[in-house]
Amino acid sequence: MQTIGQLVKKSGLSRSTLLYYDKLKLLSPSGRSAANYRLYTPEDTQRLAQILLYREAGISLENIAVLLDAQDSQLSAILEQRLEALNLEMNEIRRQQQLLLQLLGTSSPLRSSKLMNKQQWIAILSASGMDEAAMRNWHIEFEKKLPLVHSDFLHSLGIDPEEMAAIKAYR
Repeated sequence: MQTIGQLVKKSGLSRSTLLYYDKLKLLSPSGRSAANYRLYTPEDTQRLAQILLYREAGISLENIAVLLDAQDSQLSAILEQRLEALNLEMNEIRRQQQLLLQLLGTSSPLRSSKLMNKQQWIAILSASGMDEAAMRNWHIEFEKKLPLVHSDFLHSLGIDPEEMAAIKAYR
């Protein structure tokens, strides 16, 4: 059994965070010492590790409470909900990146350092020997196998929604 002080050292969390988790019924000590100190078992430590993993994934404490005692279907639903929220956030961040690149213009050294645009992608495919028909087939297969990933990829290239819809409609 560990005291709260030992768990603080081991986890890197503050004492107040552990007390807050106890208040929320996320992590309650399994026992008390003769001096009434909170005592945590290895199972409590394991539960804390799960809490920290879920927090790292950006899951709310409210949802963590559900996840810790969830059935597989609830677990999947909450994790999928978080993943969808992240996808929406990433799409918004990509849109903001593209807007900032437009505002910076061609003079910024950052313009080509971390982002690829449509023209650069086409140049890479052409340089690797792909013609227009092969590129079209590439998009068709990408769309068939991973439509959401394909959408994210097209969005990351800064392709506008109209053109994206046309590409996704290739047959």
